Amino acid sequence: AHGVEIPAGWRIVQTSGQLGIRQDEFIPKEAYEQAQICFENVVKVLQEGGMGAGDVAHVAAYVTDRAHMAGYMKARDEFLADTPRLPSSTLLIVSGFTKPEFKVEIEVLASAP
Repeated sequence: AHGVEIPAGWRIVQTSGQLGIRQDEFIPKEAYEQAQICFENVVKVLQEGGMGAGDVAHVAAYVTDRAHMAGYMKARDEFLADTPRLPSSTLLIVSGFTKPEFKVEIEVLASAP
């Protein structure tokens, strides 16, 4: 979607950037697996606000190389597969994150009544 309207009076949840690291501090080598973890973390944050993937209005993602775009997009498409509306999105290629192992970072803006 090129733009998504958030109706007046709806609640909003903005996540921090989520990185592809599990609770046991394992960081997968592949961008796809990192993006899956990012989206799993996003879901947990949204659930705390009483929301889910279907409430996402915008996805911002950052990858460290064009080679990681396909893995990220596959995970994003799986995350959004059962949503009633497509969010707007931004994908940027950045020079890096806090650890060189990180390849993907994802943040979302969600809204619900």
